[in-house]
Amino acid sequence: MSATQTIRPKDRDAVIQSLRAGVVPRAGQHLIQVGRKLEVETLVADMDRVADGGSTIRFVIGEYGAGKTFFLNLIRAVAMEKKLVTANADLNPDRRLHATGGQARSLYAELMRNLSTRTKPDGGAMQGIVERFIATAKTEAQTNGKTTDLVIREKLNQLTEMVNGFDFADVIAAYYKGFEEGNEALKSDAIRWLRGEFTTKTDARQALGVRTIVDDSSFYDQLKLFAQFVRLAGYSGFVVCLDELVNLYKLSNTQARNANYEQILRILNDSLQGAAVGLGFILGGTPEFLMDTRRGLYSYPALQSRLAENTFAKAGLVDYSGPVVRLSSLSPEDLYVLLQKVRTIYSFGDAAKFLLPDEAIGQFMEHCSLRIGDNYFRTPRTTITAFINLLAVLEQNPSVEWQGLIGDVKVDADLGGTTDMELDADDELVSLKL
Repeated sequence: MSATQTIRPKDRDAVIQSLRAGVVPRAGQHLIQVGRKLEVETLVADMDRVADGGSTIRFVIGEYGAGKTFFLNLIRAVAMEKKLVTANADLNPDRRLHATGGQARSLYAELMRNLSTRTKPDGGAMQGIVERFIATAKTEAQTNGKTTDLVIREKLNQLTEMVNGFDFADVIAAYYKGFEEGNEALKSDAIRWLRGEFTTKTDARQALGVRTIVDDSSFYDQLKLFAQFVRLAGYSGFVVCLDELVNLYKLSNTQARNANYEQILRILNDSLQGAAVGLGFILGGTPEFLMDTRRGLYSYPALQSRLAENTFAKAGLVDYSGPVVRLSSLSPEDLYVLLQKVRTIYSFGDAAKFLLPDEAIGQFMEHCSLRIGDNYFRTPRTTITAFINLLAVLEQNPSVEWQGLIGDVKVDADLGGTTDMELDADDELVSLKL
């Protein structure tokens, strides 16, 4: 990024405030992207495959604070530029891939709320996608001398062989009816059904005349169905980004954990075999979530065999052709460039307003190294937060010299969520005390 590039206050504040709080900015990721060239190229190639009607799944694995969420957001932005529809959500105890108490439907509803396109990158794109489909159907109807309703039915006919396909077609037809008649309630009910917000079949039948709803059992099937629909609406495909999969690793119930891993296996098999059309998954998790043979994905033999590392990729060799992409640690050089970019963003891109010289960045990194060792660049979240705090003090106290402040900067190692993991009551070592 050039130091002469002017940065708008809105973009500057969004990035700086997010980084200072230790969270990933929702916009402006390109302003602070450094390193990981091969990983980015690999995922960009995946987006091209999805746009071509293929399917893909990637497990983005990295330590807490290593930049998984940032990487996922960056790839989402790339996907939207390639005319793909994206949806993202974080897993938590109330949002899981498989459940019987509504948690999978809750995850689906969250994904649909966060539905994004290039023209609506911050979520809430469902209505725009449906109306774009209707607009293409209207154009086709005028060209061929048919009614719009008939064209909609013809275009959706290929979805009827899929789970919930008939009712999906009925819901889109209901939305079109509400669209033509100015019936906002009918349109709203149709969007609610598509978002998975109906909790009982009775309510759905009264509102729309359909007999099914999106529930826990149809979570993945509905995603496959929606991927087909967005292609009919004129988009290239559908990419689902799921973060914080470590929450599956933390599930205390072994049966529930394995049921979620079975769902991951189903998605993995479909993606690798090309059974899903225009659908990509990017899943973010920690090394423990992947490799722990008692609780992680490796505890499920079928997943372990599919996700095992290439034994030839050692001694610095890499292989990005498998489903697992390990985020390489940032190097000290990468972090130096990143801190320069943060300094540039802080000054709105004006080199004349830099609060610190390059020499100060080097001394700051040296101080961090003495405080927490290599973690200052391997998991740089706390380092970046401390750097922005330093800039904030210098900005508001112009008379203070940076040389006197750096030694007082407090930097803690980023422990992430590793200290709050729940253990099974029957797990080995659960009662061990030191």
